[in-house]
Parts: sequence; structure tokens; C-alpha cells
Amino acid sequence: MVADTDFLKDHRLVVYRSGGCPDCTRLERWMKERAVAHEEILIDREPEAAEKLESETGKQAVPFILVDGRTWVRGYHREERSRFNEATLLGELRRALE
Repeated sequence: MVADTDFLKDHRLVVYRSGGCPDCTRLERWMKERAVAHEEILIDREPEAAEKLESETGKQAVPFILVDGRTWVRGYHREERSRFNEATLLGELRRALE
């Protein structure tokens, strides 16, 4: 069953990622498969974006999704063997929009 992502349609999602990042590739593939509109920022090309990510999340890991310019959601799940869990991501995105 394909997950419902319609709740994301009226929201701005900005994915902070880096080149050569397998977790970033997984998230990008999922977003394309689900037709989730988003923008991307490559932190290895924009040092100020990397600084923003670290200062606001306390993390240096990617990918992270900035939702509506105010709430960060991780785009990887290191606790999962596959490092990605659709249900977890959708739950975190829903909570970010509350």
C-alpha cells in the first residue's frame, strides 16, 4: 500500500543533503516515488546552510527536512536496518505540522 502524502501538499519542504550520501539518495528516491514536492540544498556547496543545520538541530548528519521554515525532521533512521522507515518519516512530518 502506498502511503498518503497529500497532507504535505500545501507545505514547503526543504531537504538539506550532501553529495555522495546514501541516506540522502534513499530519501530523494522516496520523495520522487511519492511525488512529494520539495527543494534541495546541498550543504557541501553552501557552507552557510551546513552552519544553519548544525546550529538549529545540533546535528551534522544529513538528510534533514526543514518544514515550512520552522521545524526540522530527520530524513534518515539509523535505528532501522535499512536506515529509512516510511511510517516513521510520515509520523515525524505530521507532528512537525501540528
